[in-house]
Amino acid sequence: MTNVTVLNSLAHRDLKVRAGASARFGDNQRFVPVILGEFPLLAAHYPILLTKDSNTGAFFVGAMLGFDDGENLFLSPRGMESYRPLNLQRGPFFTAGSDLAIDLDSPRIGEDGVALFTETGQPSRYLQSIMALFRDLTRGVEQTKAFVEAIVRLKLVEPVDISASFDDGGKRELEGLYTVNAQTLRSLDDATVLDLFRKDYLQLLYLMISSLNQVPVLARRKNDALLAASDSMAGAGMAHT
Repeated sequence: MTNVTVLNSLAHRDLKVRAGASARFGDNQRFVPVILGEFPLLAAHYPILLTKDSNTGAFFVGAMLGFDDGENLFLSPRGMESYRPLNLQRGPFFTAGSDLAIDLDSPRIGEDGVALFTETGQPSRYLQSIMALFRDLTRGVEQTKAFVEAIVRLKLVEPVDISASFDDGGKRELEGLYTVNAQTLRSLDDATVLDLFRKDYLQLLYLMISSLNQVPVLARRKNDALLAASDSMAGAGMAHT
């Protein structure tokens, strides 16, 4: 359940938000929607892929953070070990038209959090950063939608099956994910390539293609996590014998 209401400097003067990355606060997501402006930061850490909205069937682009539902392999007790996508940074905030809204039932709201307003009722530095984030996110969502529509229209999108085997004998096979067909991209006529370049799409497409190199890196993280969990269970078993 949510209790989303428009943020008000009088009614919400004393609210505090736990802003850090944490599984119990919702950062444990396997696939997170992202925007174009994040691609250069994402590609160094995560596969950038497309999938289809289960309700509309429309493609959207996201970063893959894990193999299993509810798994973010970059989370640690200290937070996230690499770039944290904007849709995770946004925390308990939403947009309500041109206003900023907050979910009052979010577990992120607590006495040990960061203040939203100063003593004089002005937005705190943290709240100012959230306002800036939503300006980027709102603009970026429309830009990203146009980008996805363009590459779908050019038939650049192709399915990709991701599979990985692990030292514990387990295997993961992920379906319903899509990437950019590099061969189709190379075969486009000069006028189309120039148009993609002028729209700054060409670099983004190659970032998506190169980000597939992060899949085996992600698999190693998963393998290390499984081995650590196995060692921990073995140690616990030894302690009881």
